Order: sequence, then C-alpha cells, then structure tokens
Amino acid sequence: MKYDKSYRGLSSSDAAGALSTFGKNKLTERKGESPVKLFMGQFSSVLVIILVLAALVSFILGETIDAVAIISIVILNAVLGFVQEYRAEKALGALKKIMSPAARVVRDGEEIVVQASDIVPGDLVLLEAGDKVPADGILTESFSLRADESALTGESFPSEKGVDADKGEDVTIADRTNRVFMGTSITYGRAKFVVEKTGMDTEIGKIAGLIQEPKIMKTPLQEKLDAFGKDMSKVILLVIASIFLLGVYEGVNAFRMFLASVSLAVAAIPEGLPAVVTTSLALGVYRMSKQGAIVRKLPAVETLGATTVIVSDKTGTLTENEMTVRKIYTPSKAYEVSGIGYKTEGGFTPAAGDDLDLLLTAGVLCNDSSVFAQNGEVRVVGDPTDISILVAAAKAGLRKEALSREYERKHEIVFDSERKRMSVVVSTPSGETVYVKGAIDILLDLCSKERKGGKETKLTEERKSEITKTSESMASEALRIIAIAYKNYAGNDYDEGKVESDLVFLGFVGMIDPPRPEAKESIKTCKAAGIKPVMITGDHKITAVAIADELGFPEGRVITGNELDELSDEEFGKIAGEIYVYARMSPQHKSRIVKALQKMGEVVAMTGDGVNDAPALRMADIGVAMGVTGTDVAKEASTMVLTNDNFATIVSAVREGRGIYDNIRKFIFYLLSCNTGEVFTVFFAILLGSTVMKDLALPLTAIQILWMNLLTDGLPALALGVQPPEKDIMSRKPRDKKEEMVNRRTLFDIVFVGISIALITLAVFLGNIGDVRKAQTAAFTTIVFLQLFHSINSQSDKSIMKAGLSNRYLAFAILTSFVLQLAVVYVPALDIVFDTVPLPAGDMAGIILISSLIIPIVEMKKFALRKADVG
Repeated sequence: MKYDKSYRGLSSSDAAGALSTFGKNKLTERKGESPVKLFMGQFSSVLVIILVLAALVSFILGETIDAVAIISIVILNAVLGFVQEYRAEKALGALKKIMSPAARVVRDGEEIVVQASDIVPGDLVLLEAGDKVPADGILTESFSLRADESALTGESFPSEKGVDADKGEDVTIADRTNRVFMGTSITYGRAKFVVEKTGMDTEIGKIAGLIQEPKIMKTPLQEKLDAFGKDMSKVILLVIASIFLLGVYEGVNAFRMFLASVSLAVAAIPEGLPAVVTTSLALGVYRMSKQGAIVRKLPAVETLGATTVIVSDKTGTLTENEMTVRKIYTPSKAYEVSGIGYKTEGGFTPAAGDDLDLLLTAGVLCNDSSVFAQNGEVRVVGDPTDISILVAAAKAGLRKEALSREYERKHEIVFDSERKRMSVVVSTPSGETVYVKGAIDILLDLCSKERKGGKETKLTEERKSEITKTSESMASEALRIIAIAYKNYAGNDYDEGKVESDLVFLGFVGMIDPPRPEAKESIKTCKAAGIKPVMITGDHKITAVAIADELGFPEGRVITGNELDELSDEEFGKIAGEIYVYARMSPQHKSRIVKALQKMGEVVAMTGDGVNDAPALRMADIGVAMGVTGTDVAKEASTMVLTNDNFATIVSAVREGRGIYDNIRKFIFYLLSCNTGEVFTVFFAILLGSTVMKDLALPLTAIQILWMNLLTDGLPALALGVQPPEKDIMSRKPRDKKEEMVNRRTLFDIVFVGISIALITLAVFLGNIGDVRKAQTAAFTTIVFLQLFHSINSQSDKSIMKAGLSNRYLAFAILTSFVLQLAVVYVPALDIVFDTVPLPAGDMAGIILISSLIIPIVEMKKFALRKADVG
C-alpha cells in the first residue's frame, strides 16, 4: 500500500486489531539457560571431572585435607565461570533500553500519545528534533528532517531524509532516505511517517535476532585445556594400568600395588592448574582494568593475546566522532585550522582576517546548533556539521551567544534535502543581511559576486570553475564541504527567490570526523606485532580510504557493502584476507566478514560501539566495546569493554594476553615436569624392586606425594602465573591458533626434567637405603627442593642468567614452601603425620646442594637447544 500526506492514520479499533495480529512493538528475548544449568555446566570439563575423582581417591586414602583442597579449587572455578557466563545472558535486555517509551500518533483523526510498545503497522507517527524513532516506517511528510543513524549504519553525519522515490530494501539502510528506523534519533526538523514494521521485524529487531543466533565459541585457551584434560586422562589411566599390572605380574602384593598406582595417578594430575589459570587470568583482568579495559569473561584475556586480526568500526572507535573543521577557503586566502573535536582550543594558519571573520560570522548566525560550557566541559546540542562551524568560529573569538544578541534573526528558510541549503535574514545596524550556507554547487549558482580582500567583485564562470576544482580537491581528502554566502538585503518581503539570489560568495569550510591521535600509533604497534587492522564503516569509500591512509592502515583492497552482496561466500573467502577497508556496510555484512576471517583460521577481535556492532561483537573470538560512547547493546554483547574508548588500550590488552598465555605455558611446563619427575621416581623404584633390588620400598608414601603436590603445585605455580611479560613479547608474531599447549619441544623438556628429578631423587634414596624411613624422608625432601629450584628455571625459555629471579612473588613462594617442608621434617607432630624422621644438619645441607643441581642441568639443556636451533 502506498502512503502520502493525505493519510490520516488508523482508527482505535483498527489499531487494536493490528495489535492483536502483530503483537507488542518490543524485542523478544531468547530464553537463556537457567542459573542452575549454567552452574552445573562448569563441571563438564574433563579436567574438572578428573580432579573430582582425585579428590574422592584422596578421601578414600584418608587424606581429607587434600580432598577438601581439590574440591574447593573446583568449586571456586565453577563460581567464577558461572558469574561471567550469567552476565553474558543479559545482552538483549540492554537492547530494549534504546527504544522510545512513548510516541505521538494520529488515531481517529486526533493526535495522541501512546506507549511505544503499543504502536502497530499502519500507525501515523509524528516526529520532531530530539525524538527517538519508535518503529520502522516510510515518510509521508518531511520538513528538513535529519536522523542520527550512526548506531545502525556507522555514518558520521546525520542522514538527510525526505519524501522521495521508494528505493526498496535492496539498498543499504544508509541509502533508504525516505524511511526512518527504530532506535535512531531525530537531530533536526520534523516529519510524519507510517509504521511498516514493529518489534522483531524492524532493522534493530533483526540485529536482536542476530545476537541470539551465533553460538558462543570457545576460546583457544578453553580448547587447549579441554584437549589437555583428555590427554591427561588417557595418560593417567595408562599409568595406573601399567604400574598395577607390572607389580602384580612380579608378585607384589595387589593392595600395595593399588596404593602405589593410585599415588601415581594423584601425582600425575596437576591439581593446581585450574587455580593457577584462574588466578593468572583474574590478575591480568585486574591489571587491564587499571589501564582502562574491563574484561567480562576471563578467558577473553588470553584470546586477545592470540588475535591475528582486529576488525574495527571507524566512527567513534578510530575517529573522535566529533566533526572538526580542518580547512577553510576564502577567495583571498586558504586556511588550515588546528584543534580536534569539539574543544575550542586551536587557531588558524595564516592568522584570521576580515574575510574569514565574515565567513565564520555567517556560519554562526545561519546555525541552529549550540556549543556551551557546563561544569568545566564543552557541551553541544544539534547537528554535528553545524557544531563544527560553531567550534571553528569560537577559535576565532566569535561566540554565538554574543553574535545572536547583536544580530537578531528576522526570518529563516529551513534546510531540506531538496534545497540543500539554509538561509536566515538578520538585522544589523546598517540594515538587514542574508546569510546562506549549503552545498557548494547550489550556492555557486546563486552567487553573482565574491568577497576578496574586503571588496566585492564579479564572480565569473572562470572563477566558479576554479572554486569548484578547489572544493573537489578538498573533498578528495574526505572533507565534507559546506559553502557560505551573504548579501545585504533591502527587500520588502522574504520571498525565497528574492532572499537567495545575487549572493556574495564568502568561501567554504572542509570538515571531517578526525582520527584519534593515539589510534595511529596503536595501529603501527599492532602491525609490528603481526596483527592486521581492518576498518568497517557505513561511510562512503572515499572517506573511509582517507581515514585509513591517515591512520597508517596497510595497503590492500577496499570494498563496499553492495560489492560484497554480489559475491558468494566462496568468492568472498578468497579475497577476505586482502581487504583492509569495508565501506557502506550493514550489521549483517559485519557478521559475514567476521565469519569469513574465522573460516580462514584468523583469531578475530572486533571493536565497536554501536548497535550495529553487536552481532559481530558476539560472533567474534573477542568483542571489544567502547565504554563511553558505546551503547548498552554493544557492551553486553562484548567480552571486553574499554572504559576510556581508547584504541591504544587494545595494544596493552594484546600485550597482557600474550604475557598471560606465556605464563600459562610456563606453569604447565613446571607442573608437568615436576609431576613427571614424581611418576618416574616411583616407576623406576618399582622397576628396581622387581629386577635388581627385590622388595625395595617405595621412595615416597601416598601422603608424602599428596603433600608434595600441594606444596610445589601451589604457591610456586601461582607465582609463575604472575610472571612479568618478557621484553620482546610485542615483537613476536601471533602464535598459531592450532598450536598445541604442549608441543614436541615442551614435551622433550618435560621428560628431560622429569628424568633428571627422578634420577637425583633415587640416588639420594638409595644412598640412605639402610634406614627406610630416613631414606624416604631424604628422597621426599630432595624431590620437593628439586621442584622449588626448578621453578626458577621455569621463568623463561631463556637462560636465567639473563632473566634472573625477576618475580618477587616466586621468591616468596619458594621461601615459604622451603620453610613448610622443613617443618614437616623437624616438627614432632608433623613427622608422625608425614612418616618422616629428623635429618642431621649436614644431610639437609647436602640435600639442598644436590637439589640445586637441577638449575645448571636445565641451563646446559637450554644452551644445547639454542646451539641446535642456530645450527
């Protein structure tokens, strides 16, 4: 059905029927998982299941303290994971907040106010400046209407709207100039529109649907830990079965072998791993919050460290989202304007003169926006284009408040998309003056003179051509051009034809939404770290390319939304890696881009602040929302929020993420090499007992193994989790997403250290074999001290001679664990519990010296591997 200005809206009965048919004008919410289900889901990890089984085994063995400690760790992780995931379920609730609570409609031929949720298709809605659009619809009347659609389109400028030819839905939202959309804001003018779509059928409703659709993907860390847990379960079962069968085959008591096998299983499980992972991530989150980044999901920190592509919305993320006049042309001079955004600090090069002052005065008086100070900060109201002119004038000392008192506005001819200009008539001491601003091609046709050096001269066709070429050159720099003219007026009426004829051309201003100063350096750093920056915007291609070039984006292909629509997924997938700028994009495009990059194996971080970013933020490996200018929708759909809206904060987050992953690998290496040493120690002893030395006692008892795990897998491992990032961390390329948590080199290191620990421990054990309890005490203390010294090795893949003991938390952990182990040996009440005997001071000194040998042994291994790599 076609609508025009004769349409009078619905009757009350028709509206009631439509409400019954179409339902409420609101966004429906996906039914999320119940809190109970979310909490129970935290226990589905294979590693967590193994830990619970280990706790049960410990309880059966009578080690209640160890069992309670393990279960406490599991519950702590479950609570932390539950809190993070529960918050993520609130994304759609925030989307509702951007809807207008009430709207003016015409029903039964009368204007009434209704709740926005009661609006139905067919309603005739009235709009004016400051209103939020309550539904999607087509305009029937429009008077200079402009709408801020940046939340949907990413456009820097308000869209000019009018009752023009219907372009249908095959064009982008930004090009549907005869339609308005739910959730956008009216910045200028007034209009009437007929509602076509409500609720989930609107464009913003489609976004709500997109937010519901994508499945939350696991982060690389979660995938690696799950894989690690499965591998560990296989190893543990193999160890238990092989040790048990070997012992029974050799005639060892079956119950004794069962206890030994279970002890090995408990030793093999790195029960400190989940606590260390959570602590490392939580501390990383704390450090990042101090730098302006709030992480809503702990694993997201590590994911950002693996990022290979950052997909960023232009407006408000890479740019200031504050239109700024950069250049001004007058017939006598061209000016450069300094300053950024709406701050009035800045000036002109060359210095301002009379011609520039007159141009700026005209721009201020022919202007319905305002700039004012409030609580020490600059506040603005109105159209961004007009605001930028007011700010430029303020830099020349021309304030609207003062000029408006001096020059009274007598008449106004409003701007609209067809006229492309605005005119005012003001009274001056010498009579009335007309000021006009608008599109340069329109104004040049209305001008017969130009003002140059304080004098008015004839504006020839040759001069018009020169001025046009100058404006085109400025426009090629992505500057938006607004021309300004004036004339003294002595007419008796304000007929449009008389007011806007024979004007005097004053010049034009060029403005742009400027890049953030810190964004350029951040992009440079990202490129050095092997991360590809990609820009997505609703702006035109020429604007997008100019901003990208100024920011230092890498060279590559540029594509528009319409061009992307013409490509199949297969065709797009072939070129997605070459594109660095996407212009005139819609929300659906952004999700498609993220999906294509992920299909290529990229780890994608998506930054943004508008409603239009929400689906892609949720789909991306990590979504980064702007906290100051960002909508609630974007924040709730994201995994990380930048509280300072500073693109540079992402660089800090990348560094933090890489450092955390490094630390996770370091303490996994530490835990596994230590636990492998424990396994080899018991395994080699059983082999000796079944071959060379019959009936050889086990060097470690079950309670000693459990205590050793708590001691060495606790504080030292936690301290390694907060190791400061290495200096070269941002000069490395991103790690491969498919890289194993424990690769061949790490596995070799683990086995090498494990065998070294086992051989040294067994040597001490056999050296004291005449007294079994003393031998076990010596072996027990030796293996604990070996692991404590080995934590020093684990700080870096480099030589510790260069790295040093740079982690004060590790130093404290080693000292504390050392003291606790001495207490187990020398405190009477404890030696009974742990089956130990006091060792002579000389023996203890010898054990400390022998245990420290693990440091030079590992140093020699590092040196040999470095030589092999160089060779």
